[in-house]
Amino acid sequence: MTVEVLRLDESQLNKVAVTENVSPRGARIVTDWNCTPGKHVLVTVPEEGVKSLARVVYCQRLESTKFAVGLQLVVRVEEWGKPASRQ
Repeated sequence: MTVEVLRLDESQLNKVAVTENVSPRGARIVTDWNCTPGKHVLVTVPEEGVKSLARVVYCQRLESTKFAVGLQLVVRVEEWGKPASRQ
């Protein structure tokens, strides 16, 4: 799923990232920016109606311009990543 990530310590635009996995307490995302563990970001998933503050737990280089970032959510989120119910 696609998420938007806003780095709270900078005045940059939201970065778009892709999740590799999600849980109620966090996520692993792939993005093009190198970030520092311990920093806080705002994660938004517009399609799911999710917005949460998160702490960067780790940042691992995957390729020259891609990084895997582990995020720990400040507030537990149950809804994201669940398949949409069919009506």
